Amino acid sequence: MTAPGPVAATRGTDSPQAATFSEAAACLAEVGRNLYGRGWLLGTSGNFSAVISREPLRLAITPSGVDKGMLAADQVLQIDGSGAVIQGSGRASSETALHLVIVRLRGAAAVLHTHSIWGTMLSEAYAGEGGITIEGYEMLKGLERVRTHQHSEWIPILENSQDMAALALSAEATLLRRVDIHGFLLRGHGLYTWGEDLAQAKRHVEILEFLLEVTGRTEGVGKSR
Repeated sequence: MTAPGPVAATRGTDSPQAATFSEAAACLAEVGRNLYGRGWLLGTSGNFSAVISREPLRLAITPSGVDKGMLAADQVLQIDGSGAVIQGSGRASSETALHLVIVRLRGAAAVLHTHSIWGTMLSEAYAGEGGITIEGYEMLKGLERVRTHQHSEWIPILENSQDMAALALSAEATLLRRVDIHGFLLRGHGLYTWGEDLAQAKRHVEILEFLLEVTGRTEGVGKSR
């Protein structure tokens, strides 16, 4: 796999690529406001990252404990490939290890993590099955490399843990086993997805959150299942 370049701005897939940490930070702040406005990042939930350098690996990443609806560019941190903060003040997201695993194994240039109501409910309802299959919807074609509504998308559900090293290993095993997936759920927690740039990652959030809500509403999750 050829590693994609740095994160692109969120204003469209043909927007110029962000070349600096400050530009990436501004893009992440914009995404935070957008996803917060849709109800997918309430309180201080959620975290995002964007690759700003491959060699050496450098990521712009959101800090821990910050309201993403009010996230400012100057709050975004820069970390190295070990997760250590090398620019900015504060503590990087506690789930930094998951971002690094996804970036390395998927060649992703951006990783987004949301905490929607439907993602949380479905992650509990289907936990015993290890994941959820969604198929037959036209919106599936918004996922990268999907060309037909007849596509069957498997969204794995990983058991959540406060042991971030163990959780990262679980995510790594899932990504190695299922190279075709576009995201995964943490049980009782939320959705992780990624993209070749930030615009694509944002699109994947929108598509997957739409599909999760449609599935939850259609199947009456939380009522009679």
